[in-house]
Amino acid sequence: MGSDPVTVVPCAPMIQLHNLHLLRGGQALLKDANLSLHAGHRYGLVGRNGAGKTSLFKLLLNELQVDAGELSIPPSLRLAHMAQEIGDIERSAVDHVLDGDPLFRQAEADIAVAQQQSNDTALAQGWADYEQVGGYTALNRAQQLLQGLGFQEGDWQQSVASFSGGWRVRLNLAKALMCPSDLLLLDEPTNHLDLDATMWLEGWLQNYPGTLLLISHDRDFLDQVVQTIVYLNQQQLTAYRGNYAAFERQKAERMAQQQSLYEKQQAEIAHIESFIRRFKAKASKAKQAQGRVKALERMELIAPAYADSPFTFRFPDFDQISANLLTLDGVDIGYDKPLVKANLSILQDSRIALLGPNGAGKSSFIKTLVGDVAPLAGTIVGGEHLRIGYFAQHQLEALDLQAHGLLHLQRLKPQASEQELRNFLGGFGWQGDRVFEPVKNFSGGEKVRLALAMIAIQKPNLLLLDEPTNHLDLEARHALTMALQEFQGAIVVISHDRHLLRQVVDQYWLVADGKIAAYEGDLDDYQKHLQQLVQQQAKARQEVKQELSASNSVSAQDRKEQKRIQAEKRAKLSPLKKQLAKLETQLDRAQAELAEIEQQLAHPDIYDAAQKDLLQQLLQQQATNTQQAEQLEEDWMLAQEQLEELESELG
Repeated sequence: MGSDPVTVVPCAPMIQLHNLHLLRGGQALLKDANLSLHAGHRYGLVGRNGAGKTSLFKLLLNELQVDAGELSIPPSLRLAHMAQEIGDIERSAVDHVLDGDPLFRQAEADIAVAQQQSNDTALAQGWADYEQVGGYTALNRAQQLLQGLGFQEGDWQQSVASFSGGWRVRLNLAKALMCPSDLLLLDEPTNHLDLDATMWLEGWLQNYPGTLLLISHDRDFLDQVVQTIVYLNQQQLTAYRGNYAAFERQKAERMAQQQSLYEKQQAEIAHIESFIRRFKAKASKAKQAQGRVKALERMELIAPAYADSPFTFRFPDFDQISANLLTLDGVDIGYDKPLVKANLSILQDSRIALLGPNGAGKSSFIKTLVGDVAPLAGTIVGGEHLRIGYFAQHQLEALDLQAHGLLHLQRLKPQASEQELRNFLGGFGWQGDRVFEPVKNFSGGEKVRLALAMIAIQKPNLLLLDEPTNHLDLEARHALTMALQEFQGAIVVISHDRHLLRQVVDQYWLVADGKIAAYEGDLDDYQKHLQQLVQQQAKARQEVKQELSASNSVSAQDRKEQKRIQAEKRAKLSPLKKQLAKLETQLDRAQAELAEIEQQLAHPDIYDAAQKDLLQQLLQQQATNTQQAEQLEEDWMLAQEQLEELESELG
């Protein structure tokens, strides 16, 4: 699924950490840690936020130094990584991605220098190197990466500075994927991706031929991509064979004797049984209830691995709810022009996930429901007791950076006691004096948890959630999933976290082709649908290539000869331009001298008998200069024609 990565010849890298110590700010992140990364394997690095995962990446990138122990990395290792930030640069998006391939850019630069110096030997070598590094396919590869990550064709030539922060992260991801590498480091690559782009990236990474080390809190993404989980916990690195689900089982087995694990497992069983009781009798929900029954049957084999989680998110029971929360009648959703038309209702027990490609209108639909975007046409009628809880990433920017978490909740619930609010915040991860820590010190995940707490304390009966798991670690995602399972109201959610969707929603709506309609399949069906679309696009591109090949059927030898001839023609451009410039200078000088002679001949005194010898001399010079100017002009015109012909042939 998606474009294939550049084929590389692995140099069999073996990265080894032996009794390694790593300190940051006096705190030990790793102590006597050991780890081996084998060539061609795909690893997922997991652990609590702050455990040191990103610091380990910086160590491999040589941005941090070992405090004790050994780190062994082959000197010839080609390493690529995804930068988290990018400046306001005016370079186009596609050029920024192409910059990710340094060998391609070097070949381009060598060709330019050889052309400037009129060095035919260097030019021929430059074009040979260009072909060797895949220069003729580089632009196509960059465009496929942009397309797979959700950029429309009209975006490719826009400057990097014109994109928002999340889209710039996507550009950095594309740039990292563009780089031929033996080791690829990706830190939360799906944080700013939608579901379609996440599924595309999975396919790309599954075909990546080098060694992959991936930090992610998306368990389904880890399950699809990695072969080994590296768990960073208590300053140690422990490798677990298999994907994240296998790791979770193995970790749970190690904790099976702990009472806390038993209690949490019983709580999850209670949640699932509650769901079954609520919906098993409803025909429309019977399929989903049966799915929970199967999940319950598996529970003894797959115990949760969050016994020591600090989070117990909770959405308090609301006071009242309407049977019909929202009704949309002939509603056109969009900005200057309609993106999508909606005729639908959201009921008190609706639990819906929105599917669809980037730009189809999913976020605009939610913004219209909450009232941030006015409908272009039609009517939206809310139920009498409708109370919306809305989460989107831009709300994190609206938090008061100087205020602490407790104050944010006090502003929403001034009648509540401080202890009540402190207890509530405790479930979202703030204990003791941390409730007084200002937001400016919060990480991205902590801001998300505070925003969710602010929503929950207002007791909504309809949750509108746009990518709520971004920046949350695995434990926080698990807590959110449990809280949403228990939530008694309606849910409409956009998320690339398929584990959350499978556990929380009952139906899918597809936003595509200007409309919103029920999607009858599940997430596996949707992924197959996306794969079919990619295959159809690839088939269409192949047919175009075949047509072009048929219309211009030349052998590989002929194409090579054509490239050689074109290289020779390019090599002639520079000396031809220099010849033109020289001829122009000579012609200007000859015409200036001729003008001076003619000015002297125009004077009446030159024709006196006493000036006879000078007159003869001037007439002779006039004839010579006229002939010389005519010849120079003829040579200039011939050279100009040759230059125009060469430039036309080269396109």
